[in-house]
This record gives sequence, C-alpha cells and structure tokens, in this order.
Amino acid sequence: MRVAVISDVHGNAFALEAVLREVERSAPDLIVNLGDQAEGSADPARALARQAELAANGALEVRGNNEEKLWPGGRRGPLTRAYGEWLEAHTPPGALARVAALPLSARMGDLYACHGTPASAWESLLWVWDHAGFYRARDPRELRALVEPLGAGVVLCGHTHRAGATRVGDTLVVNAGSVSDQVDGDPRARWAQLDRVGGQWSVIFHAVPYDIEAAVAWSCAHTPFGEGEARLLRTGTMDGRGDDG
Repeated sequence: MRVAVISDVHGNAFALEAVLREVERSAPDLIVNLGDQAEGSADPARALARQAELAANGALEVRGNNEEKLWPGGRRGPLTRAYGEWLEAHTPPGALARVAALPLSARMGDLYACHGTPASAWESLLWVWDHAGFYRARDPRELRALVEPLGAGVVLCGHTHRAGATRVGDTLVVNAGSVSDQVDGDPRARWAQLDRVGGQWSVIFHAVPYDIEAAVAWSCAHTPFGEGEARLLRTGTMDGRGDDG
C-alpha cells in the first residue's frame, strides 16, 4: 500500500499544485490531508477547491488548528481576525464550513492521522515548544504514552512544519512537513510518501520546487497580506507573515 501525505497547505494553491503533480506520478492508494487547508493568501479559494476534490475522491482528512479558528470565537488577535474576514469574503459559500467540520483525527486500517496530537490540533506530537524559543524533541516517555494507546502501525501528524520520523515500538510516527510556510529556510513545498510492505511502514520525504514568485504576485495583487506572504514564502521561515492567534 502506498499513501501520500500532505499537510499545512495554508491557502497556497501554487505550492499545492506542484505537490499534487508529484503525488499523482507516485500513484498512491490513498491521500491523507492533515489540515490547515485555507489560512493563507496565495489563492486560498483555489487551494480549498483542489483539496475538496481530493476529499471527494476518497482522501482522508482531519482538521488543523487553523480550521478551529473558523469556529465561532476561534480568532483572538487582530491579524488573524483580518485573515478570517478576508477569507469569508473571498471563498465560496460552504468551503470554510466544510473544513471547519472535519474530525480531529481519523484512521484507516492501522493508519492513524491527526494534525497535532490525538487530543489537540494545537499541540505537537514529535516536538514541543521550548520557552527558550525553539522546538525540542518530545520526551520519549511522553511520546510513548501518546502513541501506544492508538494501536497503530503508523501515526501521521503535521502542525510544526517540520518533516521527520521516529519509531515508538513497532509504530512509525511521521510528521509530513508542510506544503507551504516552511520553517527551515528551504522554501520548497513538502509532502511525505509512505509504503507498507510486508506489514511494515517506511517513509520518504519530498521537497518540491514551485513558482514562489507567482504565489507572491497573486497575494500582492489580490489581498492586503502580500508583503508578509512574500517574506514568508521567499525566506522559508516563519518570520514572514506571522500570526497572532
């Protein structure tokens, strides 16, 4: 079995289309989308439509923390409220409601998917935020306590925009990385390919070049967020657009 995993598209249709061209060539049996589908400004309506097509064709989806921002009272700071108002005005009726209603987690066979952790779309599974200002690996005992009760062969997560994997006993734990909004200084779009052979899962991480300048140009031409989007996409660091909750 082959599974293609995408996460954290963040409304970037240009990055998503480049990733999906690679995904289609890999001929997966299943596509998994780990959430944060819309919150961004590089043609989010098109990105939402493309992800809805994937869902209609059988993709497994879960909600991200940014989908929870679409709930009543889910936005706190002025920047995220401004994003919400703009998204509501520039996406088709029902598109945001569809992703806001996605489940926190999903499973198919021995595959388990969540955006953050099994209990929260806002927390992270493989890494935790250190108050010194960086992610650190989660304590192995904490990770085991979160993963073992799931009884899964593979656990998929996103949220931190950091691709990586480890094993907890016989369970492969994979953070797929992010389609958009990178944090490691490499602006290419990311996705993960999983293969299950002989009952064992393995993972390959992919980094995909895409037309960043076209994405920036779209954001600058159609939204008030172009300057921040340009810094974010060009640098591949989260010092760009920023988000206040």
